[in-house]
Formats: sequence, structure tokens, C-alpha cells
Amino acid sequence: MTNAWIITTSNQIASLVEAARAIGSVTVIALGDEATGIAGVDRVVTIGRGSDAPLEAFAPAVNAVLEGAGADIVFAANRPVERVLAGAVAARLGLPLINGALRVSAGEAEVSRFGGLTQETISFPGGAVVVLEGGAPVEGAEVAPEAGSEEHYEASVSAVEPAGSGPANLAAARRIVAAGRGFKAEEDLQIARDLAAALGAELACSRPLAEGTAWLSKDRYVGVSGMHVAPDLYLAAGISGQVQHTSGMSDSKVVVAVNSDANAPIFEVADYGIVGDLYDVLPAITAALS
Repeated sequence: MTNAWIITTSNQIASLVEAARAIGSVTVIALGDEATGIAGVDRVVTIGRGSDAPLEAFAPAVNAVLEGAGADIVFAANRPVERVLAGAVAARLGLPLINGALRVSAGEAEVSRFGGLTQETISFPGGAVVVLEGGAPVEGAEVAPEAGSEEHYEASVSAVEPAGSGPANLAAARRIVAAGRGFKAEEDLQIARDLAAALGAELACSRPLAEGTAWLSKDRYVGVSGMHVAPDLYLAAGISGQVQHTSGMSDSKVVVAVNSDANAPIFEVADYGIVGDLYDVLPAITAALS
């Protein structure tokens, strides 16, 4: 049986567990104090609990566990710490690192290429490290954890700079309100936040708002090089709908688009479209939901 491993700093790993369980037995390497209450797997190995060192510094401990176990395939959640550890594991074990896989099986993965225009099948008979969205917490009884190695680099956090918005878990969101360049000022995003609150939705954005203006943090960016989401409802406000964005939300069940340009490409993928000024349309929808 293939041995599948998951590296995580959180219990929000339902998508990873589903992918790993389809391959074989599942062991979780849980780093830090927040990775508790993990269910639905065979084993849980804890590392770095109660430590002041940054969790990225525990790469030697993670590698020690995986080297000793002879891991076949390693999954890592698509979060900052886990991405660093995934790179360290791939380098130490000499395994390929695969980002944004659509489907994974033993020895093979399907990945999106050219902004979602095509898919490529990659074979890895000797194992791989795969970065996927974590998802929601796994329901069920907590698996009793066992302590792993605590070997780590001597490192400390010298400063902390708060992000412009709170951490997002778009992969687990059932509803998403996404903002684009149709918003004229950062403070105007409150219109989208109000609608998201009325819908019980997460706030997301297109790439320019995360990497251009930095109005929102990068964990809220949906697109080919950002988050890939599949909510029940995806409401795109002021987003033109280029393939670089739509490839990250194409699996959404229902797509609603609000744009003042009737010819915007977003309407080609939308189930419902509203041609109008988002400054008028979004408050009207919010009021109707109140």
C-alpha cells in the first residue's frame, strides 16, 4: 500500500485527506499549536508545539520523520508555512514539487497549464510532493497524536507586520464575493464586505487588488497563480473575467457577475449577469438580503 503524508499547520485539511485517502494510508505531520483536533487519518505526528521558533524552522524535523518512514507521496496545504516546508522536503528527498494539481493518484497527477486552457498529466513513479488547497476541518473523532522530532534551525521572529485583512480559507468557503478593478478606491471595498457579510460569504479578489494595489492579502487572490476555488456561489463584482482569473473559479456551481461593461468576458462564464454599476447594484443586493 502506498504511504501518503500530509504536512499542515491547521486542522483544515479535508481536501488533502480526501486526496491522500484515495492513494493509501494517511499520516499527518501537524506543526504548531493550531494543528489540533485532526480526524479521519491513520496517524498524527506532532512537531513544534509550544515553541517560539517559526514553524518553517522545523524543516529538519519534518524531513527526519519522512526519511525514516520512506514516504511515497507527500501532500502540503497551500499556505505560506506549508509551501516553505514542501520545498524543503522536495529538495531533501529529491522529489518533484507539484503545485495546483487538479487530480492526484499513485504515481500520477493532472495539472492545469496555460491559464487553465489545457491539462497535462505528470508521472512520478518515485514519489512527489504535491501542494493542494487544504479545505475544511475533517469531521469525526480526533486521532490521538504522537510526538515527533523537535530538531529545528536556530531562528526567531524579529518583527510582525499585520496584513491588510484577516486570513482567508477560500478553499472551504461555500459562498465567495470577489472584487476586481471595478472598485475605484480601497475604502470602497466595504461595499463588497457588506454583501459578503449578508451572504455569509468570504471576500476574495482578482490579482490586481492583491499584487498590484495590495488592498487585500494574497490569500484572497483567485486565479491561475492564486487560489483555486469551487464554492456553491461565486459573485464576481467589477471583474473583467480574463482566463487568468476564471481558471481559478471555473468549478464554482453558480456564478453571478456584476459589471458595467456588457461585453466583459466574465458574462461568458456566468450563470447570472447584471450589467450595471457595482456601486449601485451591490448595495441593492445587500439591502434585499437584509
